[in-house]
Amino acid sequence: MNYLFTSESVSEGHPDKVADQISDAILDEFLRQDPDAHVACETFCSTGLVVVGGEVSTEDAYVDIQTVVRDTIKRIGYDKAEYMFDGNSCGVLSAIHEQSGDIGRGVRREKPEDQGAGDQGMMFGYACRDTEDYMPLPLYLSHLTLRILADIRHNEPQLMPYLRPDAKSQYTVEYDGNHRPVRIHTIVLSTQHDEFAAPETGVRTYAEAVARLGAEEADAAMRAQIERDVRKILLPRVKAALPAQTAALFQDDFILHVNPTGKFVIGGPNGDTGLTGRKIIVDTYGGKGAHGGGCFSGKDPSKVDRSAAYAARHIAKNMVAAGVAQEMLVQVAYAIGVARPVSFFVDTYGTANRDCEALKGLSPAEVDTFIARKAEELFDLRPAAIVERFALKNPIYAPTAAYGHFGRKPYCKKMKLVRGGKEVEETVQFFGWEKLDDVARIREAFGL
Repeated sequence: MNYLFTSESVSEGHPDKVADQISDAILDEFLRQDPDAHVACETFCSTGLVVVGGEVSTEDAYVDIQTVVRDTIKRIGYDKAEYMFDGNSCGVLSAIHEQSGDIGRGVRREKPEDQGAGDQGMMFGYACRDTEDYMPLPLYLSHLTLRILADIRHNEPQLMPYLRPDAKSQYTVEYDGNHRPVRIHTIVLSTQHDEFAAPETGVRTYAEAVARLGAEEADAAMRAQIERDVRKILLPRVKAALPAQTAALFQDDFILHVNPTGKFVIGGPNGDTGLTGRKIIVDTYGGKGAHGGGCFSGKDPSKVDRSAAYAARHIAKNMVAAGVAQEMLVQVAYAIGVARPVSFFVDTYGTANRDCEALKGLSPAEVDTFIARKAEELFDLRPAAIVERFALKNPIYAPTAAYGHFGRKPYCKKMKLVRGGKEVEETVQFFGWEKLDDVARIREAFGL
């Protein structure tokens, strides 16, 4: 029997994502100057105001919080006073203080490899075969739609000149009984916009449209124009960015809701307060798999909320890509100050490849336990090993703070860093946990 599953995403201009990006931009600047900095940075933003708080431990880094905050806000697109949140003029308050010594003593060890976890908790990684990036399709499409919308706003504003930074998207996908996507069922897109006069009103300004038609009819014409542009400009670009098999899921009968309240002018931190860490499902798998509850942004890699979640995703993705299972959830859990995980768990949802030489002869109840034990042998999940494996002490986090931490394309970039008191240029790896660099090793271990 077919069923529906829904996931949402939010744009870089959503108030919670503004907060995430500020927190990660501050973290990046500390790590750019001091790779051993410990940072836990939270951001609150509202109408005309940003408040940054948290704990930092660093030997020699100095970060101009005001400049980082304002540059981040302007890069997102909040650079006009009419938005009621403007990087040029908003208030910026900093309440950052030194990291707790009680926490620090649990992390630091004489041998770097024995570094303890920065907190207790459980983290999850997930992968499936919905997309070529091994991500759930509803979330993948939600992210993609907003990335393309943002690209239009930044780089081709003449196409949809009314766009403002805040936006949300949501996709409902129909799956068959074998958990394969069969069609796009419903798309919801809400995008912040200027007040403007739609061409059919016959006037040049929104005020003139209201005077001629009344506010309700002027708003209806404005919303109708946005929907036409979504159908004729945005969605064709989304389909063109997809593999043919996935694009074919957009049939003629999908339901589309565009700005269903009728109007979305007031948005961003003026429309709703923003907080770091309030979009953890958007950041991960859109409700598929599971979530341990800890957010990522603003946290240096000694915090396993972040680094271990990246490692768990890497394991799940490489396992599924290697053919061990069609779908996989990985859980890892830690005690604060203890290096090795206290538990490791795998769930393949009954999709394990029973043709694996290593899995033959095992009962269904034994399969996932065996896979978990084999994965523990293959992957070192001590915090220091994770940090080293993915080079997580580099300033790589701002790009993760919008449009998801997973399902992104790994890339390298030359950056100017401060190392040993001197500025140097180094090549830095971004989204290294998304690399499929362990597939061959996994295939050999499982006899594939």
